[in-house]
Amino acid sequence: MKIKIIEMGLLRTIAIFIIIYYAIKFIGRYIMPIFIKKVISNVEKKYKQQQEQQKPEGKVGETIIEKKPPKVKESNKSVGDYVDYEDVTDE
Repeated sequence: MKIKIIEMGLLRTIAIFIIIYYAIKFIGRYIMPIFIKKVISNVEKKYKQQQEQQKPEGKVGETIIEKKPPKVKESNKSVGDYVDYEDVTDE
């Protein structure tokens, strides 16, 4: 009696593994390509939108040079006094 229970459990486990194998094979062959195509098309749409937003307006062949405004350096007077540095060598 115990042998039949063990054999049934073994057969059931093998059947589950076979079903899982074919399910993964089916998903990998038919469903994953559809999913990947949708993801790629969404990424392409976002990329095209970004490119159109960054497109400079102007005439064809016109060169546009964008310069950054100069940074204004502010001195912090509360830091302290400036002391000249002299290199002292032992000779």
